[in-house]
Formats: sequence, structure tokens, C-alpha cells
Amino acid sequence: MRNKIIFPFIGWLLCGVLLLLGLGCGRSDRQSQTLTIAGSTSVQPFAEKLAEVYMKLSPGLLINVQGGGSSAGIMAVQQGAAQIGASSRELHGAEKNLHEIVIAWDGIAVIVHPSCPVDNISLATLRQIFAGEIKDWAALGLKPHGMHIITREEGSGTRTAFEELVMDRLEIAPSALVQDSNGAVREIVAHDPHAIGYISCGLVDNQVKALAIDGVLPTGANIKKNLYKLTRRFLFVTARQPAGLAQEFCVFVLSHQGQVLLEKEGLIGVH
Repeated sequence: MRNKIIFPFIGWLLCGVLLLLGLGCGRSDRQSQTLTIAGSTSVQPFAEKLAEVYMKLSPGLLINVQGGGSSAGIMAVQQGAAQIGASSRELHGAEKNLHEIVIAWDGIAVIVHPSCPVDNISLATLRQIFAGEIKDWAALGLKPHGMHIITREEGSGTRTAFEELVMDRLEIAPSALVQDSNGAVREIVAHDPHAIGYISCGLVDNQVKALAIDGVLPTGANIKKNLYKLTRRFLFVTARQPAGLAQEFCVFVLSHQGQVLLEKEGLIGVH
């Protein structure tokens, strides 16, 4: 009788140990097949789309795409918290020691509410608006009403690129409403007829209207021909030459399939 009790107990114990070991091995294996990408909220939706497609091609692989801004993504790579950083601005200072991969080109679209009569704006006027020197739509020939300037937060790659391409060392007005993502900027402009902001061209939809800058619209063709003035690179950044999962994903992003996907989403391929 004693043996009948002990043997099943030992069997259950062994099964439990094996189960725990199996779960442990599975968890370790999943961790080894996890790729983390962090950074620019401009790049984020495109990285998420690429990750979605690539994970279907690579069963068992988990790609974790996070936002936080370009500077945060670059710092995450420097500190080893992410294998790939996403940046919508150029690298500066010590950041240039990192390895960069250009994955696409993008324009920064200046957006207004669809009901706004303005279709075109000069770069000089745009600079005056965001510097707070022009504060009323009457200066552009419209009915008098204060302008509501929407900008991105400090550290944002979109803001850094906008400052470099537009502001010519002038500061963005302190009165500007600061938002932490392109989507938030678009949402506010979409519901405010007196607002003006800027977002990635790839995120422009029918909720807002993109203005021509000095007569040139932010279309894919104009960006490809380098006619549109507010053009920037989208970067993947790694601590060193990518290897393993990071390398495999970057190869996919730069492949014909990856580049076609990015162009379908509104960006300009690097090839």
C-alpha cells in the first residue's frame, strides 16, 4: 500500500519538475527571440507595420516597438535597453559613434484644419508664425483671429528637424501648445480651425490639410526630387554594426518588400 502511494507521488513530482523546466526553457527561448525598438513617434507607426509583417514571416519572434521620442530611443540603445533606436533627426555629438541605417525619407508637413483657406505659405512666414512674430490669421489675409500654434516636445526628432529646417536659430514661441506625438498634433489641428502644426508627411490624412511651402506640396514625388524643403531621414540606430535579430530585421526593412511597404505607408524608399 505504501508503494502505491509513494510511486504516484514521485511521478507527479517528476512531472511537475519537468513542466517547470519546460516552461522555463520556453520563457528563456522567447526572451532570446525578442527584439526591442524604441524612439521616434514619427517612425513608430511605420516600425510597428514592419514588425507586424516580419513577425508573420518569423514565427516565435516578438518585436516590441516603443515610442518616447528620438532622443529617448538613442539613449535606450546607448544604455543597452533596446537593440534598435528609431530616430527622425540626425545624430549629434557623441551620438555619431553609433551605427546608423537610413530606412526611408520623410517630409515634415505643415498642417491646418481642412476648412482653412490657406493653401500655401512661405518658409519665412512659417518661421515668423512659430517664433510668435505673427500671431493672427489676419496677417495672411484671413478674418482676424489668433493663431493656435501646435508644436512637439523638446527631444522630439520631428521638432529638432523642424527647428533645423525652418527656425534658423529662432526659438519656437513659448505660447505654443506642446504635444508629445504626431498623432496628438494631428488630432488637435483636426478639431481646431485656427490651429497650425507640423507632423510627418506619412501621417497626413483627410482630417487635416498639408500646406505647400513656397509653392511646393509635400508629395512623394517632390520629396524624391528634393524639391520640398522640409525633408529629413528616418534612421535606425544601433550600438555597433547590427548582428543577430537586429541585423535580420534591418535586412528585411531594406529589402524590396520592406521598402515597398514603407512607400505604401507614405514614406519615400531609400533605393
